[in-house]
Amino acid sequence: MKKLLLSLPFFFIIIITIFVNSSPLYHFFSVHNEEAAPVSSEPSAPSMYEKLEQAAGQWNKPPRDAVIDKVWKALPGYNGRMVNMKASFEAMKERGRFREEDIVFEQVPPKVHLDDLPPAPVYRGNPAKPAAALMINVSWGDEYIPRMLKVLREKKVKATFFLEGRWVRNQPKAAKMIQEEGHEIGSHAYSHPDMAASSEEEIKQELQETGDVLEAVLSEDPALFAPPSGSYNDLVVETADQLGMHTILWTVDTVDWKDPDPAAMASRTAAEVENGSLILMHPTAAASSGLKEMIEQIRVEGIRLDTVSGVLDETRIDR
Repeated sequence: MKKLLLSLPFFFIIIITIFVNSSPLYHFFSVHNEEAAPVSSEPSAPSMYEKLEQAAGQWNKPPRDAVIDKVWKALPGYNGRMVNMKASFEAMKERGRFREEDIVFEQVPPKVHLDDLPPAPVYRGNPAKPAAALMINVSWGDEYIPRMLKVLREKKVKATFFLEGRWVRNQPKAAKMIQEEGHEIGSHAYSHPDMAASSEEEIKQELQETGDVLEAVLSEDPALFAPPSGSYNDLVVETADQLGMHTILWTVDTVDWKDPDPAAMASRTAAEVENGSLILMHPTAAASSGLKEMIEQIRVEGIRLDTVSGVLDETRIDR
């Protein structure tokens, strides 16, 4: 019995030593809890840069080259769009999170431009660009011009007025009024001839005389030419090109010279307008009365109204 009592302290020392050197009990239970927990198959959340790469794949758009189309003749090019990864990442890094609003884009120009194409008439802008233009041919209708200018001013729209040279010579104040409103000025020949039936010398004379008058009265050197009544042939287009002008036709005709009901004309015209449309008008009673409604209906479709040069320009517009 005495020996047993003497051995008990050694026994307890051994037990304590084993307990101290072994893994704690909480570790035992934690190991078993981990083994019991199901293994997650969910992928880790993408990083901010990975999200940016995914957005770039969605938002990048290639540029469109200018081409000669079988139907629409000369079609201008259109800039593409590319995500600037570095600038976008820096913008998002400041906030510490991915936001589409912080994506920085840069425009990518096409390889072929409108001026690279052989001379050809232009009927419309690039169909990818959500813009259209009002092209107003003027050789008469002076009394309706002030009202049209008032509507354009109120609606903050810039149009392209193709002015006949003879009209500018006879109505310099009206021509200056159009220019002072900030509208684009183009050539509509000098005396409203049938250009397709004209000789090369007659074509040159019509265009040069108009250019001289526009320079003298408005200090304008037109880059756009709208042939009267849309009459043209290859000789007309090539001669205008030699004089530094694109020949402009139209996509949508208001037929306002037939004196249609203004509201019906506005609705019909607006329904025909698409991306890149060039809309033919004249200073008429129908046009001056229906212009406001036409503008409003076109804008409902998300199409921006610009000058002809603005529509033909390659600069990208994103809605």
